[in-house]
Formats: sequence, C-alpha cells, structure tokens
Amino acid sequence: MKKLIMIAQSIRLLNYINKRIMIRLTLNVISLIILFAAGSSLKAQSLSATDIIREADEKFRGEMSGYSEMTMTIVRPTWQRTVEFKSWAKEDDYALTLITAPAREKGQTFLKRRNEMWSWNPTISRLIKLPPSMMSQGWMGSDYTNDDILRESSVVDDYTHSIEGEEEIDDRVCWKIKLTAREDADVLWGSQIWWVDKKDYIIVKAELYDEDDYLVRTERGMEIKTMDGRLLPTVIELVPADKEGHKTILNIVEMKFNIDIDDSFFSQQNMKTIR
Repeated sequence: MKKLIMIAQSIRLLNYINKRIMIRLTLNVISLIILFAAGSSLKAQSLSATDIIREADEKFRGEMSGYSEMTMTIVRPTWQRTVEFKSWAKEDDYALTLITAPAREKGQTFLKRRNEMWSWNPTISRLIKLPPSMMSQGWMGSDYTNDDILRESSVVDDYTHSIEGEEEIDDRVCWKIKLTAREDADVLWGSQIWWVDKKDYIIVKAELYDEDDYLVRTERGMEIKTMDGRLLPTVIELVPADKEGHKTILNIVEMKFNIDIDDSFFSQQNMKTIR
C-alpha cells in the first residue's frame, strides 16, 4: 500500500515538474516571439526614408546589374499598339535597350553611357546622340519618357526623402514617402510620392509632380509575382493626369538581377549588332 502511495506521489511530482517545464518553455517561446517582434519593429523604426527608397529602388533595378524583357501597350482614345523590348543595365551608369517588336521598329536600340544618350535606327543606319532636352519626350510614343527608360536620374542621389505617414494600398500597409528634387539636380520631376509596402519594399503606387507641384502622372504596380527570387509587380500602369483616355501598361515578362556583364557591352558597336 505504501509503495502504491509512493508511486502515486512520484507520478504527481513528475506531472508537476513536467507542467512547470512546459510553462517555462512556453514563456521562453513567447519571450522570443516578443523580442523578435520588437527587434523587427525597431529595425523598421530605425530605417530612414532614404533607406526605404534605396531598398525599394534596388529591389526593382538590381543592386549591380540587371536584364529584363517587357511588353509595353500604349493606349489612346481611338487606338492602341504594343512594343516589345529587352533591356540591360549596370549600376546607374550604363543601360542598353533593344526593340524586338513590332517589325517596323525591330532592331532599334537606345544606349546610355554615363551622361551620354544615343539612339540607333537600323532602317536608316543612323546613330543619333540625344540632347538633354529630349529626355522629357515620350519614349516610343508612350507616356514613359526617355529618362524613365534610360535611367538618367537617380531617385536616391538626386532627391531628398521624408516619410509622410502610412496608408493601405491593395491590402498592403505602405510607407508614404515624398521625394523632393535637390536644387542642384538635373531631373525631370520636381517631386514624387511613393507608396512602399512595409513588408516587401514593393512600390505599389507613385505620383509624379512637375517643378510647380502639379500632378503629371500616376503609376500603379500590380500582379505581384516572384521573379529571379524577388517579389515584384509584373504589371505597371501609367496614367497621365491631364490626358483623358491615355495610359501605358508595362508588362514584365522576365527579369534577372546581378548578371555578369562587362562595361564594354554598352558600346555603340554593340547597339548595331545586338539581337
């Protein structure tokens, strides 16, 4: 009988110890979760507006280099057409874009080497240097400018940045960040407002203003998918503010980041031969 009582007491003691261990383990796990959440929150709080813009910009462009294939649909009140192209880029100094369709424009290329911009038209075998005044003109008849495609300006270096608050866009909580052009910067936009997803640093919306602070156009990033290991909007819709029935839709077919590409790739000779 005594032995049974001792066994029962031992079982109760073991149960008590096990319960205490489980409680302690649970408390430790909860503590780790709280510390992790607090650490994540502190990390987010410690990010400056410039840090966020740099992260979002690099996520889309690639840290060192990139390659992309895209289609661009130009929509007008009475017609629309589609242009297909490939692009290569390295840092902020080099960019090369090749038109692959439609047939009448196939083979046309655009090159940026540091501060110089060039266009090659195989139909007339003519190489043209683009003056700075042409950077604000529509690229291939679209609502995008030459500066948009050839990346002349830098959203990190040519603008100051400030967090204006946060808003929810398409069920994503976003930082609302204002980019204001520096006085000495040679840029097209006087200011921009970006909505950057707080979780994945995706630009889901952008408004671009001229130097007089008038809204010129709005862009939306949609159909978010993984490309080369990164979550990105694969459809970008650009709508001009003062042109009813006008818009340009950019569809990203393929995108690769940090590819091995030499500076010599971005040459006038390669403009004429690349396919």
